[in-house]
Amino acid sequence: MIHAYDPRTGESFGEAIAESTDAEVDAAVEAAHAAAPAWRAAARPEVLEAVASALEANVEELWTVADRETALGETRLRGEVARAASQFRLFAEVLRDGGHLEAVISRQADVRRMNHPLPGVVGVFSASNFPFAFSVAGGDTASALAAGCPVVVKAHPAHPLTSELSAGVIRSALPDPALLGLVHGLAAGKRLVQHPDVVAVGFTGSIPGGKAIQALIDERPEPIPFFGELGSVNPVVVLPSAAREGLASGFAASLTLGTGQFCTNPGLVFVPDDADLVASLGTAVAGSSGSAMLSERIRQGYLDGVERLAKLTLLAEGAQGEAAWAVAPRVFTIDLAAFAEGLPAIAEECFGPSSIVVTYGDAAELPSVLERLEGSLTATVHATDVDEARPVAEALARRAGRLIWNGWPTGVAVCWAMHHGGPWPASTASAHTSVGAMAIRRWVRPTAYQGWPSELLPPELRDDNPLGVPQRVDG
Repeated sequence: MIHAYDPRTGESFGEAIAESTDAEVDAAVEAAHAAAPAWRAAARPEVLEAVASALEANVEELWTVADRETALGETRLRGEVARAASQFRLFAEVLRDGGHLEAVISRQADVRRMNHPLPGVVGVFSASNFPFAFSVAGGDTASALAAGCPVVVKAHPAHPLTSELSAGVIRSALPDPALLGLVHGLAAGKRLVQHPDVVAVGFTGSIPGGKAIQALIDERPEPIPFFGELGSVNPVVVLPSAAREGLASGFAASLTLGTGQFCTNPGLVFVPDDADLVASLGTAVAGSSGSAMLSERIRQGYLDGVERLAKLTLLAEGAQGEAAWAVAPRVFTIDLAAFAEGLPAIAEECFGPSSIVVTYGDAAELPSVLERLEGSLTATVHATDVDEARPVAEALARRAGRLIWNGWPTGVAVCWAMHHGGPWPASTASAHTSVGAMAIRRWVRPTAYQGWPSELLPPELRDDNPLGVPQRVDG
């Protein structure tokens, strides 16, 4: 049985949810698969907009249940429901635009190509840290449904009741409730990954979790694509020319946002060896306060992580909240030479409000060290001198999927241009994003038609282009 827990008290509440049996997983996948043909022919933009409206109409109940399970608070959770709704609306725009189909016509060779939905069910694994935006109502679900693929979600055990409620709200707006299946439990996740009707998997979580899913996929008679978002330390480089005003407060705010439980948390900060600057970073963090983490398991993982970092110099420690699963923010410091000597282990992600401040004497020494970091979702440069920043920026561009100038990495905009991915271990497929309009590309595959009669061509590839989609003709 799966129980809901209150991070503020550590106590279970509500009615326990039974783990899904193999038969229940099979039934959910097979029902979703059977619903696929009608869904691909449906007016999907209108349905996606109806899902967005349903989420907004049920925000009161959604945020209340989620807060009990996550302790993330009303403001954060209302905003997250709004973000989830905006993702569904964005993909309605994507479908109306039609560019994601990538319709291409080469008349001389008599070849035409376009993208089609993957021919089956997409399995989605919910994340713990975003009970709406990266969970049942998240971007993987929205983008897969937009592509024309039914979805079966493996709920995260940190918010089972929120998962059930979210699924019910979404299903109320779908033409067939079977288009969104929901299963619970570790064994159910394994069964889902290996079901023959599942043609791709989306995952947001840890490196060990991602490796476990990949191992299950490798056991399948026919391997399938795996789009996982895994670990990320999101390096931030503060160069000598950087503006100092607001730097320390911005760092502390980014570090402690959501109790540090963001995949874009600034886990490494490289700063000049300036005692006043380093002290200001420590003072800002010392003035912060921790709060409850999402689960007892995540809290223990954070405590294990900061124990591993205890061999470094403790720069500052914030206050620990009173909640049962609360933790204190911690920042450690080390010089660049010692940091480089400790790579790669020293830079391992510590999920939560923890960071390492790495001091350097000469900015020219940074690029060679930055090149040795593992891949991250983001990398940030603080500077006012463009020429000074160029070598560092070139090094970071090879190690991250999103580059930020004079800002902080927490917060991922849902927009057409967003890329939320990066070199391993940030993601398993760095060419793809899990946020933004291009997330739909994970769930489509191209088909080329050579010498094909016009009557049998998809309408998107016909010369008269009755649907008005963007076409690239003869280059």
